[in-house]
Amino acid sequence: MPLSDDQPHTRTRLPVGEQPSSQPTPRQARPLRTLLTVLVVATLLVVAIAIANRDKPDPGSTGRSADHAAPTAPAGAGPAPSGDQPVGTTTNGIGSGYPHTDQGAQSAAANYAVAIGSADMFRADSRHTIVATIADPGAVSGLQSRLDQGFGGDTAARYGLDAQGRAPKGLTFVSRTVPVGAKSTGYSDGDAKVEVWCTGLTGLAGEHSVQPVTTNWFTLTLSLHWTGSDWKLTDFTSKQGPAPMPGDQQAATADEITGAVQQFGGFRYAR
Repeated sequence: MPLSDDQPHTRTRLPVGEQPSSQPTPRQARPLRTLLTVLVVATLLVVAIAIANRDKPDPGSTGRSADHAAPTAPAGAGPAPSGDQPVGTTTNGIGSGYPHTDQGAQSAAANYAVAIGSADMFRADSRHTIVATIADPGAVSGLQSRLDQGFGGDTAARYGLDAQGRAPKGLTFVSRTVPVGAKSTGYSDGDAKVEVWCTGLTGLAGEHSVQPVTTNWFTLTLSLHWTGSDWKLTDFTSKQGPAPMPGDQQAATADEITGAVQQFGGFRYAR
């Protein structure tokens, strides 16, 4: 028989530790916080790796670009070494048969600068041979007269040489021109003008020399004419510099300079 609502109700009290609670405990929130922490750490790690690898080149692309890139001079470095090989023929020890090109004219000018600045220019016979070899036929007479005045007489005596351009006994006369670079300042099919920046060695090497070997810097401007088979010199001028700051190096002894001059040969130049 069903009981009516008028009947008394009975309450059961549970122990305090067993009473149910409708409020969530702090432990129930921990899984969510842990998940969020893991996600944040993973995101930061991915970002850090991306930043670290951003500036690293791709090994495959680096190799391909290096293989196919054309060689160029670094920015601000000036013209890169270039072009034609030194000529394979010589006349009286001086290169000849230069290409009928701008670079051929520059190569001729560099080699003629070496000849004009050599110790052979201080001896009349070898000087005349050099002029006849490098000069345009129409300019030989004028250049020879000018160079006789420039390298003979007082100039030779100033370096301690005799009238034949010979050094005193026990000493070695040094005169070398070393081209540092060349540039064309005018070119046409028949004529060219080239500036050659040079450094030079001049003096007497050996013990008790009163004219020790020194260096100097100068620029030669050479005018060349195409003769139909080669570039030949018609005129030249010289000016000092540009000279760099001297380095902090100890000068070699007289014997070291003498040995270097006798052992190290010069070069033929091309551009």
